Amino acid sequence: MKKIFVVLALTIAASVVSAALAFNALTGPYDKGSTEYEIVDIPKGSYIGKAAGILHENRLIRNELLFRVVAKLEGDPGIKAGRYKIFRSYSNSEILRLLEEGKVYNDSIAVTIPEGFEGYKIAERLEKLGLASKARFMELIENPKEFESRIPFIRGENLSSLEGYLFPDTYFFKKGTSEEDMIVEMLKRFEDVYGQSYQKRQLDMGKSLNEIITMASIIEREAKKDSERDLVSAVFYNRLKIGQRLQSCATVQYILMERKQNLTDADIQIESPYNTYKYEGLPPGPIASPGKKSIEAALYPANVDYLYFVAKKDGSHTFSRTYEEHLKAKAKNFAE
Repeated sequence: MKKIFVVLALTIAASVVSAALAFNALTGPYDKGSTEYEIVDIPKGSYIGKAAGILHENRLIRNELLFRVVAKLEGDPGIKAGRYKIFRSYSNSEILRLLEEGKVYNDSIAVTIPEGFEGYKIAERLEKLGLASKARFMELIENPKEFESRIPFIRGENLSSLEGYLFPDTYFFKKGTSEEDMIVEMLKRFEDVYGQSYQKRQLDMGKSLNEIITMASIIEREAKKDSERDLVSAVFYNRLKIGQRLQSCATVQYILMERKQNLTDADIQIESPYNTYKYEGLPPGPIASPGKKSIEAALYPANVDYLYFVAKKDGSHTFSRTYEEHLKAKAKNFAE
């Protein structure tokens, strides 16, 4: 009798071990040594059973029911919707942990457009990353009407170019995204930033959107310190009031498509409506993409009577009311 019990106990133990091994095999990696993976989408509102079906269909788990059992054993972890990159070498537990932590897969390329970038620089950066054709991107920038049906603020503005309206930010684009869609995303970001309060202030100032963004773009390229943006803005507005030329180096650099440290006499005599050394008033349009702080400075210039500023070596400026003060500041800053 004792012998029978021993045999029975051993049989049960063997069955338990076999079941455990089978369970581990069925809930372990689908293919332990594989380097293959699948990109799967877990929709919003998915529960464990739904996720199990998707994973099984993509040959990432062997058994849907056992996947749900593992989830129960691990305390029914919540899963997060999103796109996931899951290797066939992951066990059920590893997959559950991935879904619980929401470590989604991002197959997009990050593109950072700094404040003050010109359209051609944006195009060059996108082309360098293999995301766009510079020629096609520039062609579209020069045709704002192409975007009127998708971007409301363009309608009625009579823009000749989208220069200045491609808002500087970090974007995530997938390869294959069209140049049109990239531009639309940048324009929508501008639209988000330039909200109702900005629009109201613009109307209160009696300015067009193009005038504000053109001024903001010049401020962006001239001011290095945030604390000085409203002062630079005031200088340019004060000059406009009295009919004095803006004489912004940045507008000439825009014509040259080169950020020269020092402009020559020949540079400032270039024939172009963007040459603010040669012509009074604002240039026809923006010269770069201004950030939010420069847009605010264009809308809210400082209440000062400065007409001049000259750069110091640290990037800040000395502001002056008269030309005589300006010449003294210039000599002092250059001597330091």
